[in-house]
Amino acid sequence: MARIFVLLGAVLACLGVAGGAFGAHSLKAVLSADLLVVFETGVRYQMYHALALLFVGWAVERFPSPHVRRAGWLFAIGTALFSGSLYALSLSGARWLGAVTPLGGAALIVGWVFLALGCWQARPER
Repeated sequence: MARIFVLLGAVLACLGVAGGAFGAHSLKAVLSADLLVVFETGVRYQMYHALALLFVGWAVERFPSPHVRRAGWLFAIGTALFSGSLYALSLSGARWLGAVTPLGGAALIVGWVFLALGCWQARPER
């Protein structure tokens, strides 16, 4: 399980750097300032949660708990929904996609709660 979360974190981080570069160099001339900010918000939260997944990869073995695993999956799903909806909204201009963003945000918040619970309740393996 640790390998999966580290792999997901590394892939999301790689795509986040690529997305940031794409936004800064290619989208600046194409998107309005408002939509560019939306795109950049997606990149920022993707990077935060890519790093969180790397941490979960470490924590899942250090603090064995179903809550830690749930946190990892919520970070992955939440990032896809939150950042993915912001990317789609900014690139398509379809404002209705903004309705998906809070679902992703909620998954990310619950993921942090599960990570805290899992680390608090688990007995560290030595």
